Amino acid sequence: MRTATTVEAVAHGTWSETLDFVLEAEKLGLDICWVAEAWGSDAPSPLGYLAARTSRLLLGSGIIQIGTRTPPLIAMTAMTLTQLSGGRFLLGLGSSGPQVIEGLHGVPFARPLARMREAIEVIRLAFSGEKITYSGSQFQIPRPGETRPMRLSLPANPGIPIYIASMSPRMLELTGNVADGWLGTSFVPEGSAAYFEHLDRGLAAAGRSRGDLDVCQGAEVAFLDDEDKVAAHVASRKKELAFSLGGMGSARTNFYNNAYSRQGWSQVAAQIHARWQAGDRDGAAGLVTDEMVLGTTLIGTEQMVRERLRVWRDAGVSTVRLYPAGDTLGHRLDTLGRAIDMVKAIG
Repeated sequence: MRTATTVEAVAHGTWSETLDFVLEAEKLGLDICWVAEAWGSDAPSPLGYLAARTSRLLLGSGIIQIGTRTPPLIAMTAMTLTQLSGGRFLLGLGSSGPQVIEGLHGVPFARPLARMREAIEVIRLAFSGEKITYSGSQFQIPRPGETRPMRLSLPANPGIPIYIASMSPRMLELTGNVADGWLGTSFVPEGSAAYFEHLDRGLAAAGRSRGDLDVCQGAEVAFLDDEDKVAAHVASRKKELAFSLGGMGSARTNFYNNAYSRQGWSQVAAQIHARWQAGDRDGAAGLVTDEMVLGTTLIGTEQMVRERLRVWRDAGVSTVRLYPAGDTLGHRLDTLGRAIDMVKAIG
């Protein structure tokens, strides 16, 4: 398995601290650094800066939200970052959700599947160096009128890898069909059929196999000394998971809740969502079980984490995206270094 992490420009303390984290992570042997974009910092700005400060790390947008930019602009951004990084850029795309796309950006969220499919077709057309002419349900390029088709003035670069962050069945199928990699979350290896069934259907339709898709899964990693400390750490994470299941997205649309439901927790996930939406945050967190936290993370004693990583590998994960726990920069880096060494040893 390869190793990766995800950062935001201000995820921990100041940007300078985030930069120090990435530079040290590169020295520790990390393979990929993804830069997140939600409702805080954008992804391309820090990626450009990191491209100038790193030399070996692959750098990826994790993710660029397709509803916030036109496909040609996304292609321009990807090709520029590929040039700046010396070919080390990975384009991660996602549809986000209605709360961010409509609530923050004020653009329609409707038909995200069609938008993703068509956006990738336009992006790859732009990568090819050909004139961009496209007629779809979501994008019409060029618009009717006095305009003519254009090509980007950047050199063609059709080999830029495209990853899709997906959780719903149809978006997973699209990922298997058209993407080079899958950025997943809320992944339980024991329930991985809820994802792979749809990914494999898309892969088969494209005449591809699982080996043609980089399965990149993320989880918090924390090393604790004994079972009591593991239990305390798990308890401290329950409100965060309750927020994902109850507060991420809108009252009607929550992809995280749907993902947990498909992996065996439909009843409790529905109850958590109802409590959270009713304003009972503590009640929602109280419904989260230890198994729900441990199933989707790499939290435990050193032996527990090692065994869990083997389970992830055997389930088909090819890149593990590590979110190291720790109260300080040094603590997070120590955790990350231990995890990287462990992944390398496991293979």
